[in-house]
Amino acid sequence: MKLQMIACAVAIATGGLFFSHTINEAFAATETPIVSSVIKPSQEQALVARQLATLVDRQHYLNMRLDATTSNRILDMYLDSLDPDHSLFLSSEVEDYKNKYGSNFGSALKAGNLTGPYAIHAQYRDRLKQFYEFMLAELKKPQNLNQKDVYLDIDREKAAYFKTSAEQQAHWQKMLVSQLINLTISKEEEQAKQKALKANPSLANGQDLTGPEDLTPVQTLTKRYTRQLERIGRVKSDDVLDKALNAMLATYDPHSNYYPPIDAMELNRQTTLQLEGIGVSIRPERGNEDYTKIETIVEGGPASKSGQVKSGDRIIGVAQDGEKMVDVIGWPSSEIVGLIRGKRGTKVVVRLLGAGASMSQARNVTLTRDIIQEEDAGVRSRTVEITRDGKKHKFGVIEIPSFYFDYRSRRAGTEYRSVSEDTAKAFESLKAQKVEGIMVDLRNDPGGSLEEVARMLGQVIKSGPVVQIRDGNGNVNVFEDTDGGEQIYAGPMAVLVNLASASASEIYSAAIQDYERGIIIGSTTTGKGTAQVQLDSLAHGQATLTQRKFYRVTGGSTQNKGVVPDIKLVDIYNEEFGERKAKNALKWDTIPTAPFKREGSIQPYVTKLSELSQQRVALDPQFKYLEQRKAISQKTSEQKKVVLDIDQRRAELIDLEKQTLAAENQRRKETGQAPYANWESYQASIDALVESRAKMKAHLRPPLPEEETFINEAANVLLDYSKLQGR
Repeated sequence: MKLQMIACAVAIATGGLFFSHTINEAFAATETPIVSSVIKPSQEQALVARQLATLVDRQHYLNMRLDATTSNRILDMYLDSLDPDHSLFLSSEVEDYKNKYGSNFGSALKAGNLTGPYAIHAQYRDRLKQFYEFMLAELKKPQNLNQKDVYLDIDREKAAYFKTSAEQQAHWQKMLVSQLINLTISKEEEQAKQKALKANPSLANGQDLTGPEDLTPVQTLTKRYTRQLERIGRVKSDDVLDKALNAMLATYDPHSNYYPPIDAMELNRQTTLQLEGIGVSIRPERGNEDYTKIETIVEGGPASKSGQVKSGDRIIGVAQDGEKMVDVIGWPSSEIVGLIRGKRGTKVVVRLLGAGASMSQARNVTLTRDIIQEEDAGVRSRTVEITRDGKKHKFGVIEIPSFYFDYRSRRAGTEYRSVSEDTAKAFESLKAQKVEGIMVDLRNDPGGSLEEVARMLGQVIKSGPVVQIRDGNGNVNVFEDTDGGEQIYAGPMAVLVNLASASASEIYSAAIQDYERGIIIGSTTTGKGTAQVQLDSLAHGQATLTQRKFYRVTGGSTQNKGVVPDIKLVDIYNEEFGERKAKNALKWDTIPTAPFKREGSIQPYVTKLSELSQQRVALDPQFKYLEQRKAISQKTSEQKKVVLDIDQRRAELIDLEKQTLAAENQRRKETGQAPYANWESYQASIDALVESRAKMKAHLRPPLPEEETFINEAANVLLDYSKLQGR
């Protein structure tokens, strides 16, 4: 079969590192349960391995050959993806894998030979089974939760593999004790919270805050481990292939990714704001996570049109058309999603149980999957007002969740949606409302279409280059503003960014900064300065492959370093992720400047603007609260080990809770709200808030005060800028 290497539409991949970080998250979504533990690759899976291995060997930006050295690195990455804390495989087994498969791991993939990764995964599943069986057996014995001066290492990513089963099981034993301590304390806290709710029902704010099942910690863990054992039997070939191919790609860089068919649907959803399914959102049921319930129903979708599906219904079974019903009670929501989604025009049967109904009242509903348009997921605009010296000032906000672009519909000649068109409409709408400035909110925007970001920059600059792209051979292509000097918006503007602003978001904010067209406000961005092609004509699934790096018009890369804002605000993520934390991230470098003409004068004012901003932030209750929460979070994130003494753990937790409650009550006091009487009341109120927001459609959720304070500060910065310029 001819190798298919069709790269459709340049896209900036939004995925990060692919591997899970806990044993309980080891598996991807599955379609059908598999009874046999013997898993073999299909011809299509072998072919896609050959396709991707050939592509990464010949066409990746790094020009790094798939030789023996690279093969050994791929094997290491594969083992780490299966066993991230080095607690399942023994050192002797790892050595055997390296001797048997190491130097040939890559060349085998290039030949479509998946024997090595499938054999290793089989042993991984066997060991995982041993792990859960060991834990279940130990749960039948008394456990000592008061082991003073005994610690569990919780940061084992770089630790050596255990040499013996005895060492390994000693670590497992510590894991068990630690989990029992966690569950015991959690149960105590839940009981205290339910007591507070009973004493003061108004804390629930009308929400159902039913507590979890009344199980002992031992019963809870027994149930959890039993489920995990069952999940091992549901692993399918795609799960193994996913791990193997992503290990290969992640050895080159963190943004070359493979997506099995189910995951490819999610990739397409992110880039086109469309998905193929029945039009419902689901989540675990509060108080009984054995059940997954329908939270919201998309108007006009198959579920809505049927008239037979209601919000609050439990999904207890799913069947593909003409196949047996699969009992999904106790399944994770992610696996149920994998069963429900599918190709447009295909049928799926969902077995539903109404809220409070008995099993005898369960009903089967047959639905025909269709394309679901996520109408509410695109660009949103609004206005905000700030008051200064007794005068109100109105500013516009454009929230951009991603740089989406439905290239498939455009290629087919049908109506399509794009972020640039939606943003243009937002600019026009806000201009008509006579705003004094506009803030483009790119916080948490993972990126998207390179073509779209170039169009969007053309909306706010007169003319010139917007980004430079270099391929692996050193060839540089300059993307220009091609709208003939047309400028939709020429007024004052700011761009809000944070650590979760990536890729196309960084191209946009970097160009705005280099042209001095607007003020960049927030925290340093992710640092993803690479561009991927999306491979959607592979034999099985889809992939993204890094083939280019992009550079600012000034010549500097955003890769690794990100975009540093002009006005710095608190980093709520505390550098927990991003390119600077990623394995095998490409390095920062520079190329020559692309000639361009600055269109504003921002830099002469940055020092003064920063001073004024810092003065406000120091007095702002929301920013003070965020700084306090960041400091508290940093203490826990830096932990490398935990003590196995429940009294000490309880004392440590109480101390953290006191600090958190003090920060919250200080904020409430400064904003004119009554403080919480205790931790339990605070937790009950937080639960009520989470429940109420979960029931809202995304576009109807009001921004939280700690989120909106960034918008208000950006508006104040724009107002300062206008006054400094004498406007």
